[in-house]
Amino acid sequence: MAKSKKYILSIDQGTTSSRGVLFDSNYQIASIGQKEFTQFFPNSGWVEHDPEEIWQSTLESCNEAISKAKISPDQIASIGITNQRETTVVWDKETGKPIYNAIVWQDRRTSEECQNLRELGHESVVTKKTGLLLDPYFCATKIAWILDNVPDARDKANDGMLVFGTIDSFLLWRLSGKKVHSTDATNASRTLLYNIHEGCWDEELLSLFNIPKSMLPKVCDSAAEFGYTDKNIFGAQLPISSLIGDQHSALVGQACFEPGMAKSTYGTGCFALINTGEMAVTSSNKLLTTIAFQLDNKPCYALEGSIFVAGAAVQWLRDNLKFIKTADQSEKLALQADPNQDVYLVPAFVGLGAPYWDPDCRGALYGLTRNTGAAEITKAALESVCYQTSDLLVAIEKDWQNNKINIIRVDGGMAASDWTMQMLSDLLNMPVDRPRNLETTALGAAYLAGMQVGFYPSPQDFAKSWNSDKRFISEMSDDVRQKKLAGWKDAVKRTLSSN
Repeated sequence: MAKSKKYILSIDQGTTSSRGVLFDSNYQIASIGQKEFTQFFPNSGWVEHDPEEIWQSTLESCNEAISKAKISPDQIASIGITNQRETTVVWDKETGKPIYNAIVWQDRRTSEECQNLRELGHESVVTKKTGLLLDPYFCATKIAWILDNVPDARDKANDGMLVFGTIDSFLLWRLSGKKVHSTDATNASRTLLYNIHEGCWDEELLSLFNIPKSMLPKVCDSAAEFGYTDKNIFGAQLPISSLIGDQHSALVGQACFEPGMAKSTYGTGCFALINTGEMAVTSSNKLLTTIAFQLDNKPCYALEGSIFVAGAAVQWLRDNLKFIKTADQSEKLALQADPNQDVYLVPAFVGLGAPYWDPDCRGALYGLTRNTGAAEITKAALESVCYQTSDLLVAIEKDWQNNKINIIRVDGGMAASDWTMQMLSDLLNMPVDRPRNLETTALGAAYLAGMQVGFYPSPQDFAKSWNSDKRFISEMSDDVRQKKLAGWKDAVKRTLSSN
């Protein structure tokens, strides 16, 4: 490759793997490096990562991408970071060493504490300020748990010796040689500590959760001058120009810059977001009001519905039930299912997300017969993602002034499955657009980083580059759709009442 050619390096730090993705000036992928890391489940409902392993996997994946593209580090115009949200790290300010494993967004260990706070009447104030629900999903109770359960941590935090960050902030700290402790507004908006209306860490919330303000990072725009990498890391001092949570990054990567545009990402979980512009829409259906992205110190808001288990259901089929050896085999197996069996999987392995928000609910299978086998259960697992998406969009439309969502853009690993996306279109009864570039999460961070340094054009011009790979149109009759949706609602109702 020509030495004069420049690239943007996107660090996509996800729940199960870290990836480095190089994009060229035309938003095309030049190379990808990927490294999986260990998932720890020390107790029922607990999920942890080793921050050091995340760090090493990030370095390895980035170096792999650079090596594959056969470029020199000085050909990287900028770095953007997108990350699994809500996953919480607390580390020593002097040594840079985490004092405990990262507590993952899926972790439910603080369910009781959240319930106590709800019973004391605090949720309405929390929701009004943050747009979020009082749930162990978010960072605040995770931080408090670490401070209360790691020896001397509370005292060290009060003495200003400890700092907190979501994964973007932790990686920025390490990449900058321990010089920069910052985050962006999207990640800050997922902590239960950030007032999304006033754009600041909230003193009342800090007091409620007993978290010292000195622990918190500086909050910046999603595209900003975050600093530079230490020269020893990649062999060149490179600007870091964007930080953004993964679902927000996918919204940007899908070019959903106008109010009313919606996307749904199918990774470990599923997350549907609709851009609501300057209006922070308050949900009446247990959706989240969040900052979609922030540019020029102006937040753009979104309504979000979160599903905890999407691709994780396919991992369950592969790793626990041993039905398949690779994720892409799930579609082939589902095609073999008996069409006359109505099997429903409610995949509440770590609780149910929106619009139910029951952290203590656990999964269930319904409609089993003597003839039910691997194919039928696999089909039910894939369909469960579509049913849950339907629940989200119905809730979003109710909150979004009863406006109808006419089309949805999809991305993430499961979006590659034609069978699943056709079922999604059938159950939603609306077109589903799949872009040519499914790496929209990595692309969003790359675009913002490139825009910040003048490598990429304005959002309006970027939106013109969005191209559809395939549009899925509903082929299911209304009678069949309503029958299937009624069966799903009954399964969810039974699951909620039995837990």
